[in-house]
Amino acid sequence: MTDAAGPRAAHLPGFATRAIHAGQEPDPLTGAVVVPIYQTSTFAQDVVGETRAGYDYSRAGNPTRTALEQAMAALEGGRSGFAFASGMAAADTYIRAVLRPGDHLILPDDAYGGTFRLIDKICVPWGLTYSTVPLGDLDAVRAAMRPATRVIWCETPTNPLLNIADIAGLAEIAHGTGAQLVVDNTFASPYLQQPISLGADVVLHSTTKYVGGHSDVVGGALVTDRADLAEALAFHNKSMGAVAGPFDSWLTLRGLKTLAVRMDRHCDNAERVVELLAGHPRVSRVYYPGLPGHPGHQVAARQMRRFGGMVSFSVRDGQEEALKVCRRTQLFTLGESLGGVESLIEHPGLMTHASVAGSALQVPDDLIRLSVGIEDADDLLADLRDALD
Repeated sequence: MTDAAGPRAAHLPGFATRAIHAGQEPDPLTGAVVVPIYQTSTFAQDVVGETRAGYDYSRAGNPTRTALEQAMAALEGGRSGFAFASGMAAADTYIRAVLRPGDHLILPDDAYGGTFRLIDKICVPWGLTYSTVPLGDLDAVRAAMRPATRVIWCETPTNPLLNIADIAGLAEIAHGTGAQLVVDNTFASPYLQQPISLGADVVLHSTTKYVGGHSDVVGGALVTDRADLAEALAFHNKSMGAVAGPFDSWLTLRGLKTLAVRMDRHCDNAERVVELLAGHPRVSRVYYPGLPGHPGHQVAARQMRRFGGMVSFSVRDGQEEALKVCRRTQLFTLGESLGGVESLIEHPGLMTHASVAGSALQVPDDLIRLSVGIEDADDLLADLRDALD
């Protein structure tokens, strides 16, 4: 259709609409509005080698998983999505698909402990090398690039120090030498940030976290807009087999439908928590990219919709006091993971990041990490006041 101004642009559905509808048309056989759980390992073939709908064995493909993969791709602005049994399975599959012994990659100097463990303990013996670099310093990244560098591995915001990296700037550096940029978008979620639009080659998620959103399923995802990468990832996904099962895919897809409304509530509550912590005499430092004094604030404001539901802070009296605060909360449950509807508190140095103890990535021992849930904000603030006071 055209009008006086020329061709009329097609309407692009908004994020929340895509989260509910992308890959999730009503079932053509029954009209079921919700994607069914295709809890089957194999599919009947009427003729040898000819499948009814492209499915023959659930490791290679399953309709419930396909729906999740299509939805994730739509939300991240990529053409191809792949769902895995965990975020670490997604990371490992990407590495095996892209890197070879002798290749070099760049990691954040405050990378997630599980990522560091995978690279340092599993991939180095396999023949990879790596350098840890503060990714917020583009000059430092340029200086760390080598002829053998094939991947810049980015987290933004990082876990648990919530540092920010300039995705577009890193993409320019990577592509200038033929390397790839992979962005772990777990902390931001697709709602707050779309790295592919900023130049990333691959986006990684632990869908266990904000995408699933209810602390009841473990999963991972990769999304790319590159056909060559999609082909390699599809082959390795099928061949390595660390795929998401149909029920896990269904649970993750159910969580994805409410991602937009949940993330806004997470952000609202996190901002209230930051305000409390920033003015509390027992708190020595608050790590949150929404604070104007955060070194990555301007970059985060440019590439994120909002600043997220993760907050870290340090207490004045060191590790012993940090451990006491973790024990005193009632609504903030002491536990690992993040991104669920319930609020969690943890001590990264002895919990999620124990694997980096003694390395250059060791986190401060007075650090506490909060995953701020979607409870009533006043109740969360009262809980933190009681734990700190």
